[in-house]
Amino acid sequence: MAKILFVMTGADRWTLADGSEHPTGYWAEEAVVPYLAFKDAGHTVTVATPGGVVPPVDRGSLSPEAAGGAEKATAYRAVVESAPEFAAPVALADVRLAEDGYAAVYVPGGHGPMEDLAVDADSGRVLTEALAGGVPLGVVCHGPAALLAAVDGDGANAFAGYRIAAFTNAEERQAGLADAAAWLLQDRLTEAGLTVEEGEPWAPHVETDRTVVTGQNPASSAPLAAELLKRLAS
Repeated sequence: MAKILFVMTGADRWTLADGSEHPTGYWAEEAVVPYLAFKDAGHTVTVATPGGVVPPVDRGSLSPEAAGGAEKATAYRAVVESAPEFAAPVALADVRLAEDGYAAVYVPGGHGPMEDLAVDADSGRVLTEALAGGVPLGVVCHGPAALLAAVDGDGANAFAGYRIAAFTNAEERQAGLADAAAWLLQDRLTEAGLTVEEGEPWAPHVETDRTVVTGQNPASSAPLAAELLKRLAS
């Protein structure tokens, strides 16, 4: 049995280019599907957020349209509302990856990480520790925004040179939010020196580079979790 750390957003609002706010949070599918996969495999999950606040769910992700049907929406909602790990997170500032014995780190998406994890020093430290310690790291959809806060001793991005998948500009445009956004994730990651491999919009797409496993969109959550489970079993 391994310990898995979920690094999750604490933001419930996403600031747009005009200064207005749009509701945000974590995307239910991206948290729930891997959570259930890890729990079913007998692993334990700890959730960590900035300040230890309860991670807010993007309510839109619980609609039947977003979840892929009423049955899935109901199942996601049940986990979101009952899983004790989501209700009692620890503070990222208190996480010491090696000392705490975490065997893998996972970051789900939603626009929330673009608001807080992209600039959170504690989140960046945890991800840098995972990279340096060879701890498998899984990140999906907008979750790669958290990689922007990971810096090395010279101030450069710790993930520069890595090949990853992340929510693309094309998907942002199709979702109807690109024109309102202050910045786009794919652009920022590219500027930081990462290579974003762009797959077909909305189709599952997972990239693996050394110990880092990334997924492009919500549909990538299940195959990404499966890849992390393979690594834990090896």
